[in-house]
Amino acid sequence: MVPGPQTSCQCFLLLPLLLLLLLLAAASPGQSRPSSVGFSLAGSWLLRNRDGSVALEARVPGCVHSALLQHGLIQDPYYRFNDLNYSWISLDNWIYSKEFRIPFDFSKVRKVNLIFEGVDTVAEVLLNNVTVGKTDNMFNRYTFDITKEIRELNTIKLLFQSAVSYAAQQSKAHAEYRIPPECPDPVQKGECHVNFIRKEQCSFSWDWGPSFPTQGIWKDVRIVSYDICHLDDFTFTPTYVSSAREWNLKIEAYFDVVSSKPLGGQVTVSIPGLQTHQIYDIELCPGQSMIPLLLNVNKNTTVETWWPNGHGNQTGYNMTVTFEVEGGYHIEKLTKVYFRTVELIEAPIAGSSGLSFYFKINGLPIFIKGSNWIPADSFQDRVTSDLLRLLLQSAVDANMNTLRVWGGGIYEQDAFYDICDELGLMIWQDFMFACALYPTDQAFVNSVRAEVVHQIRRLKSHPSVIIWSGNNENEAALAENWFFVPPSKFQIYARDYVTLYVKNIREIVLAEDQTRPYVASSPTNGAESIAEGWISRKPHDTHFGDVHFYDYGSDCWNWRVFPKARFVSEYGYQSWPSFSTLEKVSSAEDWSYNSSFSLHRQHHKDGNTEMLDQADNHFKLPQNSDPLVMFKDTLYLTQVMQAQCIKTETEFYRRSQNEIVHGQGHTMGALYWQLNDIWQAPSWSSLEYGGKWKMLHYFAQHFFSPLLPIGFEDDDVFHIYGVSDLHVDYKMMLTVRVYQWSSLEPVCSRQTEYLVVKASQAAPLYKEPMVELLKRCGQCTRQSCVISFVLTAGGELSSPTNYHFLSSLKDAVGLEKAQITVFLVVVSLLAKYGGSQRQLCV
Repeated sequence: MVPGPQTSCQCFLLLPLLLLLLLLAAASPGQSRPSSVGFSLAGSWLLRNRDGSVALEARVPGCVHSALLQHGLIQDPYYRFNDLNYSWISLDNWIYSKEFRIPFDFSKVRKVNLIFEGVDTVAEVLLNNVTVGKTDNMFNRYTFDITKEIRELNTIKLLFQSAVSYAAQQSKAHAEYRIPPECPDPVQKGECHVNFIRKEQCSFSWDWGPSFPTQGIWKDVRIVSYDICHLDDFTFTPTYVSSAREWNLKIEAYFDVVSSKPLGGQVTVSIPGLQTHQIYDIELCPGQSMIPLLLNVNKNTTVETWWPNGHGNQTGYNMTVTFEVEGGYHIEKLTKVYFRTVELIEAPIAGSSGLSFYFKINGLPIFIKGSNWIPADSFQDRVTSDLLRLLLQSAVDANMNTLRVWGGGIYEQDAFYDICDELGLMIWQDFMFACALYPTDQAFVNSVRAEVVHQIRRLKSHPSVIIWSGNNENEAALAENWFFVPPSKFQIYARDYVTLYVKNIREIVLAEDQTRPYVASSPTNGAESIAEGWISRKPHDTHFGDVHFYDYGSDCWNWRVFPKARFVSEYGYQSWPSFSTLEKVSSAEDWSYNSSFSLHRQHHKDGNTEMLDQADNHFKLPQNSDPLVMFKDTLYLTQVMQAQCIKTETEFYRRSQNEIVHGQGHTMGALYWQLNDIWQAPSWSSLEYGGKWKMLHYFAQHFFSPLLPIGFEDDDVFHIYGVSDLHVDYKMMLTVRVYQWSSLEPVCSRQTEYLVVKASQAAPLYKEPMVELLKRCGQCTRQSCVISFVLTAGGELSSPTNYHFLSSLKDAVGLEKAQITVFLVVVSLLAKYGGSQRQLCV
């Protein structure tokens, strides 16, 4: 069962109308008062380290690093080698404290709670020198009863323990058997034992990020007092009842009731846009009380559903839920509700062994296209809603419909999911476990259970969230023995895996949210992994579930190296950010590819070499006597290489969605690794730290286009597939042009008759032996020419123009140095964001 107090009292009753009127009449006519009174403790606090040698003012929400930076006591933590220089901050123990007055009369209040929405991470909480609670989970909300300790003038303190030392202590205490990995790869320059602390896993370092194990109060903290009851959580999830052809809305309200006897009341739910209005009689039982309501949407109205980006509108409806409780207490919730269904289809496929793995939204199969999301900064107080909107809008602008919130980061802030709802970005939501094995002692499991309940209740009302996933790559880690577990010990770790992700997390998901699928891991074989006891022998099997694929040694222009899988939820290649981004955190002595800075910033073993080796397959590597020009050219070339590699791979996945070749195919998802950066460094991202687009992101606008011709060669035959995410068929013409590198005029051109490009399909449109094509365009060789192709439907619709290289670009003949002139025009735009006016240089 899900943890939570149980009562013998029936918590949802239809009361006789007369009794209800008598209960409500206890309040004076017209009298209505809030059920609780509260205020925030956010703002200015005092911060000092444990020995008192450093003391300063700090902002809450915030962290120690940010406070030190704001007071000029440290440089930008991202500057040069400061991730190492400032490791002392994370190793010290810090104290947050604040004096505050209660701004209301609390003498007759039955209960006063101190609520932390997020504490990072291990702290003892004291109020007026009395310990009222302890925290050890960054992802949990903590509520402490302070009724007996509260005064008119109060002092609150949080005594933090270094996350690094706490993790080491927990690991040492787990003496029965090791829980690997103990430490990250040395190239990551990170801290050890992060799997023993419920904290952002990448804060101890990752292969694209620095080690900044922060301490602080990273979300709001507030005081709440109440006489009767307090609404702790409020959730709603829509379901469509096909047999009745109607939408229902399941509403759940979680109360803490301090009354000594049951309380009667009434709930009114109103959705004016759907002409839906219902009234419920309720009874709240003492203690923890959950009120379930089932709202039947008016069948005489048309419900406009929420659709992913590119497939329709993101229609939402304003909903008001009002609770009137005995004694004249009043609670009102104003929110927006969206209606959509989601299904994960795992079914047999003709011509292939295994099972499908794809999503239906509102009954329509959707090809999932997008990327993976990591934390946008090591210091979450720097991640504003404006920054989130910038990054998420960039995903939409690149024709993405899905982001995977990766399990080594954080459950994102509320604004993130609100924006995704608004923009139509679907979210694959991992729980926060990644690339490690984890302990399953009772204290750890209890903490995880509370975390999972809290996060599901916080997020499940968002239509953008379409799936829960237990972890990132931990099934694969066990199955492929990443950590060199002796065979004799395998069952111990398999037991721990099932305990955590199946018997606890999965159990809670099934109890808390019946509207979304759950997979235990990514990658996983889905139903096949379940059949094999939750740990598949081959978790990357292309016939089941999702796969992660990385291959830096093979030629990325060769589409045959890529897996013809059901769903590819990670794949990618590294590149460097642009010089303008690096320049802000480096000095002149750092500006070479093999400088100490460049080697320090690369956290993926041999990553810098791998990028140049991959580029060298098809491009001439930069040669310049000016070291700065050489450095800039190299950075640029890594972005060119990355963009072309991921273009080739993504196009392979998109054209594989409707075909089975040698028993493989029916690919219905492509999420490249990764969308965004946490700092200024080489990584797999398409957006640099701060949001600047890499070349890959511009390419993504095309290769994720809803209508796209894709060209490739197979056995010296040139093929073009038409890929459509559109909902209707189109009659279109395909135009194929061949150009010499030395001219903008085509050597030859061919236009087909009208072809039918089928809705939501990928299908062959054109093929021609390369010998015939080159012969037809008599002045062409593979080295001197390039092919372009485009789909058009008169002036109504057209695809991006795509291209196919006939040779490596380093062998191309006729290329000339580009002569490009840029004109800067300053225009004023009425802001899309917040209504302010902004200046844009074009």
